Amino acid sequence: MAGPAARRQSVGVDVGGVLVGGGAPVVVQSMTNTDTADIDATVKQVMQLARAGSEIVRITVDRDEAAAAVPIIRDRLAFMGYDVPLVGDFHYIGHKLLTDHPACAEATAKYRINPGNVGFKAKRDTQFSTLIEIANRYNKPVRIGVNWGSLDEELLTKLMDENAASVAPISASAVQREAIIQSALLSAQRAEALGMGRDKIILSTKVSDVQHLIAVYQDWRRAAIMRYIWG
Repeated sequence: MAGPAARRQSVGVDVGGVLVGGGAPVVVQSMTNTDTADIDATVKQVMQLARAGSEIVRITVDRDEAAAAVPIIRDRLAFMGYDVPLVGDFHYIGHKLLTDHPACAEATAKYRINPGNVGFKAKRDTQFSTLIEIANRYNKPVRIGVNWGSLDEELLTKLMDENAASVAPISASAVQREAIIQSALLSAQRAEALGMGRDKIILSTKVSDVQHLIAVYQDWRRAAIMRYIWG
């Protein structure tokens, strides 16, 4: 029986003092299910997660009230003796929330960006650029997470059309996997072009079907693209 696959080398990313990748032990990250604007409930749940072994905790930052609560949550946790890094999960208007709430931008240890949820066409480029520029300003890493359910439709359609015209077409699921990988990689390259170092970029995928998720990571590994953390 074959043993486990060797762990590939990657550039480590510092998330609020916790090293992810780069040969460091696998990091445990959890996510709250509270309304982040409910400061008391969110602080309580973050503490519970930290006591259970979570080294990083992700919170939803989806509106002004949530963004305004983040620095208060961070400070209250620190007062209670918890220095667990908080990851901001931003949807659709993250560029605006981080611009309007600089204290949130400073208090959040990492920004979670979904390329499929940052706008469309010209707006997508502008809004993604704003997120990266803010991350650079506050020296924060980003997690570029590509979601199967919110793929860049323009990219997926392009790849599907190219596959249909190919003399050796592949399956639709394989094209979707390629779209996920390309979306993540193109976004990472765009972030680099905006001045972000590779030690500030983490790539991730979110696929509901376990076998498809495994296949995505296998495709990525076979592509031998080792420049970023993929996990």
